[in-house]
Amino acid sequence: MTGKKHVVVLMGGWSSEREISLLSGTNVGKALETAGYRVTLLDMDRDIAFKLQEAKPDVVFNALHGTPGEDGSIQGLMDLMGICYTHSGLTASAIAIDKELTKKILTPDHIPMPTGVVVSRESLYQKDPLPRPYVLKPVNEGSSVGVAIIDKDFNDGQPIRKDQKGPWQNFKTLLAESFIKGRELTVAVMGDKALAVTELCPNNGFYDYQAKYTDGMTTHICPADIPEEIADAAMAMALKSHQLLGCRGPSRSDFRWDDEAGLQGLFLLEVNTQPGMTPLSLVPEQAKQLGIDYVGLCRMIVEEALAEPSLSQIKSQETKMAGQSG
Repeated sequence: MTGKKHVVVLMGGWSSEREISLLSGTNVGKALETAGYRVTLLDMDRDIAFKLQEAKPDVVFNALHGTPGEDGSIQGLMDLMGICYTHSGLTASAIAIDKELTKKILTPDHIPMPTGVVVSRESLYQKDPLPRPYVLKPVNEGSSVGVAIIDKDFNDGQPIRKDQKGPWQNFKTLLAESFIKGRELTVAVMGDKALAVTELCPNNGFYDYQAKYTDGMTTHICPADIPEEIADAAMAMALKSHQLLGCRGPSRSDFRWDDEAGLQGLFLLEVNTQPGMTPLSLVPEQAKQLGIDYVGLCRMIVEEALAEPSLSQIKSQETKMAGQSG
């Protein structure tokens, strides 16, 4: 036991994606034990700083989804504690979970994204923020939580009513985006490589939270049966977005492609810095296409994190250099 690296798998928490995080974390823990690590599973609660200090991990595998595990909060805590962890750091996490901020970072570098505007829910009861059809989604949520498509027939063409079920009942501000018709594509990135393109074909026509995590609700086609130039473009955009946002470890970029518009119909929707690791998840599926099994993928994620200098190591080195220069 003494020679094994100790990995704490951080999972659960209190976000709307808690159950998926628990499933991801349990699977990751089993895989890492198979890979030869000493593993501790931690369900995050308000005493997490104390529990991490007590556990003394060599590295934390961040299997949290949603806030505060995906928005930079837990990343900032672990940075302050000098703990090594997997996946993206504070800055990339905080930017990527904010859909409006992500647009501001990526679109100037020629990453096409749907036209969008942040609106208050009260304004939705007065008039549509964009021509129909358009999409409403929370500014800071993942996994298609709280997404609604407002088409021409919604409420007989009238503005949204307060009593109608939808994300406006749970969020004070929302992002309204032009609806991109067509097909759902996704690309995983690991390190400096885009892995593959998967087409997602949900049974109900929309790849929502239920479709993502319910077995049999969505057909995955990997690699996607699409023209080579579309696949190349999606993979290039995913890698460039990963790099522009400063992501590390695995990320997943989601796209809509209007196949009637060719290359001009390909739009990035969002970048997910904490992609799922459940049996239905897309990153393990794409890694498998490249001959990387689940255990090997988990090992790669951990080893990349261990090779990355921690914030405390960087600060220590800066202090040492400052002392030498003085």
